[in-house]
Amino acid sequence: MNILVLAHRIPFPPNKGEKIRTFHQIKYLHELGHQITVVCPFDDVKDPEYAKALQSRYCQQAHGEKLGSKYPRLLSGLLRGQALSVANFYQATLQTKVDALLQQNPDAVLCTASSMAAYIFNSSVYASLKKPPRLYMDFMDLDSDKWRQYAAKASGLKRWIFSREARLVGNFEKRIAEQFSACFFITETECQMFRQQNGDIGQIYAVENGLDTDAFHPPLQASNHDKPVFLFTGVMDYAPNIDAALWFVDNVWQSIRSRWPNAEFIIAGMNPSAKIQSFHQKDGVLVTGFVDDILPYYHQATIFVAPFRIARGVQNKILQAFACGLPVVTTPMGAEGIKCADGFSILIAESPQQFFAQIERLIVDAEHHRKITEQALHVIDSQYKWEALLDPMVNVLQGCHPTSKQS
Repeated sequence: MNILVLAHRIPFPPNKGEKIRTFHQIKYLHELGHQITVVCPFDDVKDPEYAKALQSRYCQQAHGEKLGSKYPRLLSGLLRGQALSVANFYQATLQTKVDALLQQNPDAVLCTASSMAAYIFNSSVYASLKKPPRLYMDFMDLDSDKWRQYAAKASGLKRWIFSREARLVGNFEKRIAEQFSACFFITETECQMFRQQNGDIGQIYAVENGLDTDAFHPPLQASNHDKPVFLFTGVMDYAPNIDAALWFVDNVWQSIRSRWPNAEFIIAGMNPSAKIQSFHQKDGVLVTGFVDDILPYYHQATIFVAPFRIARGVQNKILQAFACGLPVVTTPMGAEGIKCADGFSILIAESPQQFFAQIERLIVDAEHHRKITEQALHVIDSQYKWEALLDPMVNVLQGCHPTSKQS
C-alpha cells in the first residue's frame, strides 16, 4: 500500500511527544512493507538533514518546505477567520508539493494533527482524482479541549485568543471527522469527549502510545543516591510543561528542601522559557535546556514528578519514567489514559500537601519505592509495546475497519 503521510513536523529524531508517535507509526508501516512518503513543513534549520535521515532508513521519500516567518501566516489566519494553529503550519509551496504527490495516486493519506487537513481541503487536485485516496487523521490529542483549558486559566486578550482558537479548532475537528475515512485519538477518554461535543459522526478510534524499551530502560547498575533527585522532562516552551514545572517549584519544592536540604530538581528539555531559566542553579534546581541524550537524567533521578494541570492525552514522559524504573507522582490529569493504578504502579496527588506526602513516603520507605517501581515496569512490559498497539490502526488504514466504533 502506498501511504502519503502529512506530518506537521518532521518526525525525526523522535525526541518529542508527537514526533515519537508519528515516527513509530512510519517505522512500523515501513517494516510491514508499505511504501511511505512523508511531507511536512520545516521550521528548524536542521529539518532537511533530519528528513534525509528519515528517508535513508524508514521511508521511500521525505519532503518538506521551509515555513519562514510565522507572523504573516498568523495574521493571514486571523484575517481569514482561521484557527491560528492551522494557519501556522500552512505553506503555499508545500501545498503545491502535496498536490503533485496526490496526483501519483497514493492509496491512503495519513495526517498527523488536525492542522495538516488544510492541505487536503485546500487541494486543487484531490476532488478531481478518479480514485481519491482514503483519508485518515491522527488527531493525537483533542486540541480544542486543550485550548479551552488555556482560556479558562487566562484573562484579557489571551483569553479571547484561546477561546477563539478552541471554537475554530473544534469546528475544524468536526469537519475532519465528517469527511475523513477514520480518525484516531490517543485515549478512549478523548474519543468519548469528542462524541459528547460533536455527536455520533465519523469513524473514531483510540490508538494508544507505546514505549520503545530499547531506548528507555532501567540503569544496568542501581544508583547509590546520597540525596533525593527529582526529575521533570519535556519541551519547556510548551504551556502545559511550563505550568507543571512552575507549580511544583512554587508549591512543593520549598517543603522538600526544608526536609532534605541537599535535594535536587532537574528540569530537562529543550527551549526553556525565561521563567523556567530563572530557576537555574537556585535552591537546588537545575535547568538543562536541550540534551543529546535524556536517558542519563532518568537514570540519576530518584522520583519523577508530573504535576500537570493542563493536559490531554497520554504523557509519554510518564511512560518513559516507568520504563526507566522511576516511581512517578502525578496529578489525575497526568495519569489520564495510562493503564496504571493509584498506589500500585503510580502515585496520584492534587494538592501540594498530597504531593509532599507521596514523595516523603517514597524517600523514607525503600520497600514502597521498590514495589511502585516494579509494578510500573510490569505495566510497560505488558501493555505498551508499540507493535501491538499499532496493529488496530494498521488494520483501519488497510480498510479493515472493526465491526463497531470505539466510543
